[in-house]
Amino acid sequence: MDKATLDKMMKEVPTYKLITTAVLVDRLKINASVARRALRDLEAQGVIKPVQKHASFSIYTRATAVADEPAVAAK
Repeated sequence: MDKATLDKMMKEVPTYKLITTAVLVDRLKINASVARRALRDLEAQGVIKPVQKHASFSIYTRATAVADEPAVAAK
């Protein structure tokens, strides 16, 4: 991946609400194999979090600090 595409990915992808391989291919004009690798790298960095992971299709969303905290149960 070239420097311009990498910079664009690091800036824009964490702001997407729905992140899939197809979204990256369409918006960044990259190969699907590169998009899958980029998604794994972004997940490892904690920038995005998985919603559903499957061998053939994975769905991610942006990582927010509020969503990661457990919900407080009302007494």
